[in-house]
Amino acid sequence: MDNVIGQIDRALDMTGAIVVAAVDGDRLAASTPCPEWDVHAVLNHAVGGMHLFAAEVSGTDAGAGHDDDWLGIDPQGAFAAASEVDRAAWHRPDALAGTVHFSLGDLSGPAAAMIHLTEVVAHGIDIAVAIDRPDLADDELCAELLTTMHAMGGLDGFRKPGMFGAEVAVPADAPAHRRLLGYLGRAC
Repeated sequence: MDNVIGQIDRALDMTGAIVVAAVDGDRLAASTPCPEWDVHAVLNHAVGGMHLFAAEVSGTDAGAGHDDDWLGIDPQGAFAAASEVDRAAWHRPDALAGTVHFSLGDLSGPAAAMIHLTEVVAHGIDIAVAIDRPDLADDELCAELLTTMHAMGGLDGFRKPGMFGAEVAVPADAPAHRRLLGYLGRAC
């Protein structure tokens, strides 16, 4: 499971590159594969999630709730700051050893890391698709995440409104980022 920390780093790098490409002009208002969420809402959710996970992993206070405004007037700066806090939390020597208190209940460190990895990757891809920049997706990371999800028994227990919808059919030869979004219930 130590590999998941490296994957979180890669996900933060990928999503950071996407955010830098996304945050200009009208792109914050672009529709995403997340129903009823534009780029701004997805980015705010991702930044808030990074702060909340980091706080839980490191035993600190995030300072705000998931639905609060985490972006302010500088979405790129907000993502960069959250990424730094998130990375530091997951690189703590005991990050995977403890229990993380999450809205789904108490999770082991490795389970929380997988959920967090999924969030960062999926929301990064949501934004990349919204701004027509799927070339920024780390398809190798997306393929690794899909393989891990299937090896862990899949997502069926999490398929409910607000989390993951029913799987959307995507051609088997589609790029890994499209297969991942389809598996998570997003049409792209």
